[in-house]
Amino acid sequence: MGTYPHPSSAAASAVMRGNRRSGTRPELALRALLHARGHRYRVDHRVDVAGTRVRPDLVFTRWRLAVFVDGCFWHRCPEHGTRPGHNPGYWAPKLDGNVARDRRVDAALTGAGWRVLRLWEHEPPEQAAERVEAALRDLRAG
Repeated sequence: MGTYPHPSSAAASAVMRGNRRSGTRPELALRALLHARGHRYRVDHRVDVAGTRVRPDLVFTRWRLAVFVDGCFWHRCPEHGTRPGHNPGYWAPKLDGNVARDRRVDAALTGAGWRVLRLWEHEPPEQAAERVEAALRDLRAG
C-alpha cells in the first residue's frame, strides 16, 4: 500500500472519520429484527481461529455462525462499490487489501468449522434477517 495520502478536502476527511467499525445503521437494523424474532447473539465478539483474530458483526456461538455486514465501499460491492477519484494509489491497494483479508478470514473461520455469512449493507434488513435465519435453520438441522 502506498504512503498515507493527504485528504482531498476537510469534508472528505470528516466523512472518513465518521465511518464506524461496528454499530452501523444496517447492522443495527439487522440486530433489532433478529432480537425481536427471539434470536440471541454476541456483538463484536472476538473469535480466535488459525492464528487469526476475527470480530464478526454478529456471532451465534452455539451454532458457530459468524455474520458480517459489509459496507459497499469498504468491501468493494459489485453493485455499489465505487473507486475513489482522489488518491487512487492509496485507495486501490487499501480496498483490494480489505477484500483479500475478507477471503482469508472466511477461509480461517470455515477451516475451524464455522459457517460464514456475509451480507451487504444495501440488503433490506428483512431480507438480511431471513438469510441469517435460513443459515441458523440449516445449522440446527445439521
